[in-house]
Amino acid sequence: MLSHPDFKEKNIIIVFSEEKQYFSFRNDNLLVFDREDKIILQSTCHRILALWIVGHCSLSSGLMERSKKFGFPIVLLSFNFRMIGSWNAPTEGNFLLRKKQYAYQDWTIARHLVHNKLENQIATLNSIRKKSIACKEAIAALRKYQQQLPFAQELSDIMGIEGVAARLYFEQWFFTLPWKGRRPRAKTDTINVLLDIGYTYLFYMVENMLHLYGFDIYQGIYHRNFYNRKSLVCDLQEPFRCIVDRIIKKAYGLGQIKDEDFVLQKGQYQLAYKKSKEYTRWLMASILEYKSEIFLYCQKYYRCFIQQKPIGEYPIFKINNP
Repeated sequence: MLSHPDFKEKNIIIVFSEEKQYFSFRNDNLLVFDREDKIILQSTCHRILALWIVGHCSLSSGLMERSKKFGFPIVLLSFNFRMIGSWNAPTEGNFLLRKKQYAYQDWTIARHLVHNKLENQIATLNSIRKKSIACKEAIAALRKYQQQLPFAQELSDIMGIEGVAARLYFEQWFFTLPWKGRRPRAKTDTINVLLDIGYTYLFYMVENMLHLYGFDIYQGIYHRNFYNRKSLVCDLQEPFRCIVDRIIKKAYGLGQIKDEDFVLQKGQYQLAYKKSKEYTRWLMASILEYKSEIFLYCQKYYRCFIQQKPIGEYPIFKINNP
């Protein structure tokens, strides 16, 4: 298993193929070249956590071989950041872990995850310096919903609490912006577009962590299992979503987000591809600030789950207030 000191030395490498970037190998070093055949990045494979490629490209057998050898996944994304496919290098032989995953039939961990998510939503709203009466009432309501979670016996009850809490939270957090409501993947406005992109990057970070231990990422403990949906990644992503919410609001305040950076196609907004590298830079920087916290959270979750420890010992992620 990967130790935390070793993990801290690893990096995510993002290649934008539309800019004519391409990669090659020299011994066990990954080299990324620009369109003029100049090296713009060089990294030993020992320090690669994941390779993300935005745009269309061809994968060589040498790249896939090194992915397996050094244990880093390759994620292929379209120009609008939708998943094309992935080449994973998980610890697939952990049959004991997967056996326990398939046998788990309880909502205790689900309640724990939602409680942690609400705690971070409360902390995020508390970071607002000048709170309106509506904001203070929303914080009190979120506390009330937290107190109801231990009594939620059905999945529908837990999901109902999370849904109502999320609506209150988003209304207050994006109150000063043109917020029309959270509509995943509908892309009805620029905020929803950026939330989808940020959550996608966060999703792949969590997925990388779970692959280190050999989880069946399609076997969820909160999100229902659907064909080809990585439900467990959706589950463990929940406590960390506020990271993305915060950086997007901050970016609006700093003037980093401009309407002209987006295009409207068939009633949906998209980030212009020429701006994707710029936006990726500050979105990923905010997520990578919590790289160690995400790793340690997933590590502790694995140890608690495999050893079937009481829920009080499961990890809790606490977002930092500025």
